[in-house]
Amino acid sequence: MRVLLLTESFLPHMNGVTNSVLRVVEELALRGDDILVVAPGPDSHPSLEVPVELVRSFPLPQYPQVRVAVAGSRRLVELMRRYRPDVIHLASPFVLGWQALVAADTLNIPTVAIYQTDVIAYAQKYGLPRGRALAASHTARLHRRATLTLAPSTAAIARLESLGVDRVRRWGRGVDARQFRPERRSDPLRERLAGGALIVGYVGRLAPEKQVADLAALRGIPGMRLVIVGDGPDRAALQRALPEAAFLGHLSGTALAEAVASFDVFVHPGESETFGQTIQEALASGTPVVATGAGGPVDLVRSSVDGWLYRPGDLGDLRARVEDLLGDHAKRRAFGAAAREGVASRTWEALTVDLVTHYEQAARLRAIDDALPARAAVRPELSEASVARPRWSRYVALGDSITEGLCDTSRMPAGEFRGWAERLAMLLAHERVQPFRFANLAVRSRKVADLTGAQLDRTLELRPDLVSVLIGANDLVGPSADPDLLAAQVDAAVARLRECGADVLLVTPFLPRRRTAMIFARRFARYNALLRGIARRHGCLLLDVEAHPAIGEHDMWADDKVHLRSRGHRFLAYRAAEVLGVRDAEALGELDAVLHSDEDLPAPGSWLARDALPWVWRRLRGRTAGDGRVAKHDDYVLVPRKRRTRTRQPG
Repeated sequence: MRVLLLTESFLPHMNGVTNSVLRVVEELALRGDDILVVAPGPDSHPSLEVPVELVRSFPLPQYPQVRVAVAGSRRLVELMRRYRPDVIHLASPFVLGWQALVAADTLNIPTVAIYQTDVIAYAQKYGLPRGRALAASHTARLHRRATLTLAPSTAAIARLESLGVDRVRRWGRGVDARQFRPERRSDPLRERLAGGALIVGYVGRLAPEKQVADLAALRGIPGMRLVIVGDGPDRAALQRALPEAAFLGHLSGTALAEAVASFDVFVHPGESETFGQTIQEALASGTPVVATGAGGPVDLVRSSVDGWLYRPGDLGDLRARVEDLLGDHAKRRAFGAAAREGVASRTWEALTVDLVTHYEQAARLRAIDDALPARAAVRPELSEASVARPRWSRYVALGDSITEGLCDTSRMPAGEFRGWAERLAMLLAHERVQPFRFANLAVRSRKVADLTGAQLDRTLELRPDLVSVLIGANDLVGPSADPDLLAAQVDAAVARLRECGADVLLVTPFLPRRRTAMIFARRFARYNALLRGIARRHGCLLLDVEAHPAIGEHDMWADDKVHLRSRGHRFLAYRAAEVLGVRDAEALGELDAVLHSDEDLPAPGSWLARDALPWVWRRLRGRTAGDGRVAKHDDYVLVPRKRRTRTRQPG
């Protein structure tokens, strides 16, 4: 792949972001990928084995080691055009990352944003209440614009989702288990630092957000020496506050690995960590960890296995956990062995393989986004085939003319239609040897109110174990449609179905790719975003049709321009079958398309006389095409199932 990796932190300033970038670059290069790094200047990096493009930056006044990079979007567009990346990797984006997102959108390039720095918490720690609100707003806006966001921990994912960010995946950090290992423990170093005392150590930046001052709670523990590795703006103040501690400054390489392995207990008091790479390095070194039970450490430390998580803000609990380990050599040894074993599989090589998979997902998602007629806050996700086997025996389909099957005339008697739901029922029946029953309560022109009324009441009487819901299009094309109100009504109906034990397949409505249909695109996008939330809250199966842009193509739609032809119904049925776990649904769909390649017969007459004028006439009279019609399967029909094969006995 061609990867443009843009980072807001880089050499010579070494921190978690810089370290991650260097390791990703190293592993991608070993894979044979092409990498271009865009990083803050002005320093050059001739030792790096990949090309680096430096952009203008300026240092923070109170923290000159940290630089804020800026580059005009025009320059970034030119750079991207020249390099032609397959994906843009944004390492801890904020200022430069936002400019890169704007440039990438100009060129329709997929972006993967790595959430690695909790700027919101940092603003709070630095006493900037207005800055916190601005940081939260900008973080949300930035990650909602990225094609895909990777977060290192469950706490980080929760933070982003609370800001309304969608498409968040978990992607942690690797650890160099060859560099950080128990064999690095150095008796001479221990003697020099603590004599015969046990060592409690901290590694990290010395800044307010790391809460290193909390380690004063450990003062006075008998036979203990506190050792602090790192540098930062708080160092002088911490040396005054913790005069009994040994401050080693910034360490790297073998010196850092020896220090960490020589600790008896590693402590980490920061509550705003999105991950906690130094914790992982301590674990790899066989050093038990005591960390706060908030943020990234929650996913790294297995409390009572390889360390302890203390109650956030409870410094008495911090002290008690440290004393527990210092006072029990056997426990320290057991925790240390478990720590090393627990990180054995977290290599940078394995993490980079996962990262490339996320790059590939971002490329597929970008194609979906570029095909959307309008975007909403919650975008379509990739539609993955279910691994679960279909288990249902009673299926009821609810909806309007699309689910009724209007215009799907393939191999049907004159005036009768099949439809995607009936095709799906056949596929589900094929998966079973027991009887399979199907009812289709959908009727043309029906709206959300019809589904939540008569259709829902009849469904509850039928007691199905699977219900499909595709509704809302007729409402959304009305003059005063309210997507939020419509979604709330669907939400209530889905809740009742779930309470009765039925699984629900929720299907998002869709539009043909025609210019006239685009006037409704924003309504459909908003409504579908709300349906995604309904599916998540109620544990529904979701067929997100917006993730399948092919449904909008002209050859999927019938001559009347508002219903699917047989090809469209086949497409929808097999996408639903994938979601429901029908085996080989994709292959079956391709075979079906070949065997039924015959097109629907052209409708007689002109579109204006045949479809448009009758519709206008019905509207003027206050009528609909569904008036007086009833569902074609108001009760269960038995769907043919596959037969059991009998083994012929010899003789």
